Amino acid sequence: MSALGDLGWEAYPSEGWEEISVMDERNTPMRSYQVCNVMEANQNNWLRTRHIPRDGAQRVYIEIKFTLRDCNSLPGVPGTCKETFNMYYYESNNANLWFIKESQYIKIDTIAADESFTQTDVGDRVMKLNTEVRDISNLSKKGFYLAFQDVGACIALVSLRVFYKKCPLAVLNLAQFPDTVTGGDSALVEVRGSCVNDSEEFEAPRMYCSGDGGWLVPIGRCVCKPGFEENKDYCQPCRPGTYKASSMDAYCTKCPPHSFSHQEKASECSCEKGFYRADMDPRSMACTRPPSAAENPISTLNDTSVTLEWSPPRDSGGRGDVTYNVHCRKCANDGKTCSPCSNSVHFVPRQFGLSIPKVLITDLLSNTNYTFSIEAVNGVSDLSPTPKQQVTVNITTGQTGCSQISEHRKGEGHQYARHQLLQLFFLSFTLPLSLSAVNVILKERKSKDSITLAWQGPDRPNGVIVEYEVIYYEKNQRDQNYTVLKTKAHTMTVEGLKPGTTYVFRVRARTDGGYGNYGGEIELETSHEDMLAIGDPNQSTILAVSIAGGIVLLIFLVACFVVSGRHCGYIKAKQDPDEEKMQFQNGRVKLPGSRTYVHPHTYEDPNQAVRDFAKEIDASTIRIERVIGAGEFGEVCSGRLKLPSKREIYVAIKSLKAGYSEKQRRDFLSEASIMGQFDHPNIIRLEGVVTRCKPVMIITEYMENGSLDTFLKKHDGQFTVIQLVGMMRGIASGMKYLSDMSYVHRDLAARNILVNSNLVCKVSDFGLSRVLEDDPEAAYTTRGGKIPIRWTAPEAIAYRKFTSASDVWSYGIVMWEVISYGERPYWEMSNQDVIKAIDEGYRLPAPMDCPVVLHQLMLDCWEKSRSERPKFGQIVNTLDKLIRNPNSLKELANSSVWEDPTTPEFSVSTVDEWLDAVNMGQYKDNFASAGYVSLDSILYISLCELSKMGVTLVGHQKKILSAVQSLHAQGTHVQV
Repeated sequence: MSALGDLGWEAYPSEGWEEISVMDERNTPMRSYQVCNVMEANQNNWLRTRHIPRDGAQRVYIEIKFTLRDCNSLPGVPGTCKETFNMYYYESNNANLWFIKESQYIKIDTIAADESFTQTDVGDRVMKLNTEVRDISNLSKKGFYLAFQDVGACIALVSLRVFYKKCPLAVLNLAQFPDTVTGGDSALVEVRGSCVNDSEEFEAPRMYCSGDGGWLVPIGRCVCKPGFEENKDYCQPCRPGTYKASSMDAYCTKCPPHSFSHQEKASECSCEKGFYRADMDPRSMACTRPPSAAENPISTLNDTSVTLEWSPPRDSGGRGDVTYNVHCRKCANDGKTCSPCSNSVHFVPRQFGLSIPKVLITDLLSNTNYTFSIEAVNGVSDLSPTPKQQVTVNITTGQTGCSQISEHRKGEGHQYARHQLLQLFFLSFTLPLSLSAVNVILKERKSKDSITLAWQGPDRPNGVIVEYEVIYYEKNQRDQNYTVLKTKAHTMTVEGLKPGTTYVFRVRARTDGGYGNYGGEIELETSHEDMLAIGDPNQSTILAVSIAGGIVLLIFLVACFVVSGRHCGYIKAKQDPDEEKMQFQNGRVKLPGSRTYVHPHTYEDPNQAVRDFAKEIDASTIRIERVIGAGEFGEVCSGRLKLPSKREIYVAIKSLKAGYSEKQRRDFLSEASIMGQFDHPNIIRLEGVVTRCKPVMIITEYMENGSLDTFLKKHDGQFTVIQLVGMMRGIASGMKYLSDMSYVHRDLAARNILVNSNLVCKVSDFGLSRVLEDDPEAAYTTRGGKIPIRWTAPEAIAYRKFTSASDVWSYGIVMWEVISYGERPYWEMSNQDVIKAIDEGYRLPAPMDCPVVLHQLMLDCWEKSRSERPKFGQIVNTLDKLIRNPNSLKELANSSVWEDPTTPEFSVSTVDEWLDAVNMGQYKDNFASAGYVSLDSILYISLCELSKMGVTLVGHQKKILSAVQSLHAQGTHVQV
């Protein structure tokens, strides 16, 4: 029999639970269910709720508040009194069930009270309220019923709250993710996001809703459409005067020169009148115009052929794609009737689309008047309605005296003409110089890819010198490939050369009358490494110096170089636009070839350091694939990078977590500013940074095998000693590079060395690095902070002073880690014990199977006086010698201690002494805890027992078992 209360809950039997109205402390009516049939045994009272719809939730939480009386406070109550009750549920699609069998319910839990009340509490009206929360998962039907079973307790249900959790509406990466109910059993629910207004998918946005109602692992993103830019969580239109051409661009940018946008949402800017943009021009390029006419035409006539040369237009129209077309017309003797030249006239290299201002025209008719129009065009010439700019040259072939040249220009809508009569003598009369007039007299500087030349002007020029022409080619390859450069100065820097290669150089001058002959040849070789080289005694026979004037010029040039440290009055053949920044960067003079580290904190604007040393990467070229870890500032992922015109590569991606401060952003990017200054095969390579959109990212090369310590532990005992020495050599080479740049790492350890698929080790993690001052003995003093004690030199621990010598100490610890396959230095000793032991002269013993020479090198690195430790260059040389002579690695440092069972010194009386003798003293507590307290007890120890004791490293297990066998064999030496 059952009864239905005001709340609509069903209680059965009717004499069990009953609904009671009570008043709380505010005199508000409160409904509760009570039962207190403690005087009778075998109670089975049920209370069932109405049907509770689950609203799509797979996991719901039940919070109940109740009071429960202490059985001991009830006088005369038999032992059947209980202080617990049970809670059940039943899933159903039917919201109107009137009866459910007890066997159909699924038990949630047995509920006990944390606090129960007594008769005194009732008298004082003090009710001790208990709150319990339980959950049920994997719900699938429309709803469920809750039921409470009393088995003999005095209890009152005061409150019941049923709820579920959901991930709230969120906008991330311009994608909106709706309210999402969490999954069952804490399973992650994948949610597809939708792009906000005026944005589009770059990669399908997804996030995972966790069981506790939080969003995790954002993948993919949306980008603002052309004409819109990101502003926090929405896309705003570009303002007038700005534009955004591609959704891959992060922000709207100002219209390029000679263009405009008057309206919002512009995806490109329109060109001003008279300016144009070619179809292939990027939208970010300035609008340009056709070039002006070519200038200074010069012809050199030789019977029925003529060479035409001219200067580029004074105004290129703002473009770099200027080319030239040469139009030929044959004229009658009266000079008025002209017609196009026949196909028999040939142009070398071609007639149209010339990229250099020079052409040879052959197979002309003798004693004939010709007019050549030189037309300068660029990529927008065909878009302009105005005539193309031309300069005209008139010649008459086959004359023995002279010929006439006239220059004629055509302008926009009108024409202007200038006629000038020039005497063009045959070549035998037009040499402007003597044959030996232009010779290189000074080789100012050479590096691995450039050579600087200087020369004296000709003694007897036939007119004003317009320019000099330098021709060079690789020795013995003159007919295959040569290069011609021009300058108006007496010096020239030729760049882009091959290291260690001999080149031949010749120089000639040009006046208005034409070119003279080339001077004598000079052979110069680029260096194998960057260096400054003034003069070259090996070339003394070639460097012809013109008497007094040349000597004076030489002294003058050298004085300029010494006093100013820069070039004095010359023009580079290929001038570096960033020359000033490279020569004087951040207030420091950087000589060519020098490598000096610049700390980002020395910049007044830290963002400038990022711009100087790290390449900005378009986020659209990065594809994140999976999360591989977490760093101090956010997640670390692996993915792929595909830059234009380059192959796709695997990369590691560090991202800055959301909600960062400006200081966190600067600290995060400072690592990129540091890495970007390094270029060495054993230093982790920075690919670039993403700073113009969120999240901010640092992109580095991907190292497949992860950190060195984890890699060694995973492959314990699997490498040859030569392979291990090769790893050490790579680390030492990277550290030599850093040391040469006056750079101190401060946290060199195996955990901060990364390993790629070819077992190449690379130094990484520059978060603790500091820079040395110019004084080689100076050291950086920290302002505090944690120090990795086990890897740090004593002077750095005691005085917080770090030098390259302290890095050498750390390198010795890394060597020990490599040989021991990732063993923890100093084992389980505390940091204070390590500091004390080092101060008293203790040094790590040789690991198992460690060659004597390697342990000795470690000990050299651990010299107490930092001046007595080897330099990284010496370490690299030592390891190179060992690799070339593998026999030197055969003698093991610990072989005489335990491997030879006949060694008389191997006499021990306790397990602790035996463990010390085999260099396994770190396991003394493990053996003692396992009951191995006498030598005879360890004679039959097994591999399984070692694993149970906590000796899990394969190498250590092998060493202990081998020592046990030696202990068997040397029985007479063991003092039991």
